[in-house]
Amino acid sequence: MINSTKNKDKRGDYSVKPQHPACEDNEQSIIHLTIPIDCAGLRFDQALAKLLPDWSRSRLQTWIEAHQVTLDGQSATPKQKIWGGERIQVSPQEMTAPSVHAAEAIDLNIVDEDDTLIVINKPAGLVTHPGNGNWQGTLLNALLHHAPQLEHVPRAGIVHRLDKDTGGLLVVAKTIEAQTNLVRQLQQRTVKREYMALVHGFVEHAGSIEAPIGRHPIHRTRMAITSNGKPSHTHYQPIETFEGCTLVQCNLETGRTHQIRVHMQSIDHPLIGDPIYGGKPQKNNSNSFQWLTDFPRQALHAQKLALIHPKTGKLSQWEAAIP
Repeated sequence: MINSTKNKDKRGDYSVKPQHPACEDNEQSIIHLTIPIDCAGLRFDQALAKLLPDWSRSRLQTWIEAHQVTLDGQSATPKQKIWGGERIQVSPQEMTAPSVHAAEAIDLNIVDEDDTLIVINKPAGLVTHPGNGNWQGTLLNALLHHAPQLEHVPRAGIVHRLDKDTGGLLVVAKTIEAQTNLVRQLQQRTVKREYMALVHGFVEHAGSIEAPIGRHPIHRTRMAITSNGKPSHTHYQPIETFEGCTLVQCNLETGRTHQIRVHMQSIDHPLIGDPIYGGKPQKNNSNSFQWLTDFPRQALHAQKLALIHPKTGKLSQWEAAIP
């Protein structure tokens, strides 16, 4: 049973509504819950995740450990067993992005935006998230300038990344609830992503590559197919053949780092221009293939994106033409 501080929407999920929108401390409304009997025997964090599906379990665990959640008026631990009938009080707190992530006025190619999502056509050359020496000039910095409220959403709402030199569609959540929803969709593989890639050689038939990807055992900045890697699955379909290369469409079942680049290399069709995974061939005397050698980056573009909109529950999809 969930009391009046929560409102049930038409899909049966519950969304937290602020009792005092103008509250100076920016706290959201306190949530009062009663554990149903059918949750008896579960861990506290498991039961809470069932009752509050808009929040990730890791976030709920953080709140429990920070004493923002009480069980029958007392502090509890995430692993504590519950038996049904206990009363819970949750005091959600907004989270602020680290101060190192400064807002910067960087132009964004926004394909679509509402009060829940931003869909961006990221240009090649733009780093998605600060790190590894790229602390400024990233998509995250641009997002904090475009929508300052993203300061209160982890990673400024970013739920998936594109490599620096890969362009195309990327979705950003504007609320924590939307971010949690999209992360779960990615885990459940209901987010569909279609890429266009230009690869070396002649790809004659469509196929699938299912091979685990993990860190390269020697070159730690690279990824590789490895027995202890995470399950990874890519479908590919040849679209058009050119001299020395093929344009292929790639659809992802999973979203591992460098997945398309590693998988296409594994079948001897590395991406044109890829300096890490074999896409930069040695210069030769043939002018016909010189452009393959001189291509400035990996030839990869996130062309299509489809997902279930976190607010409407309807299928939404977007497309960005190949640059």
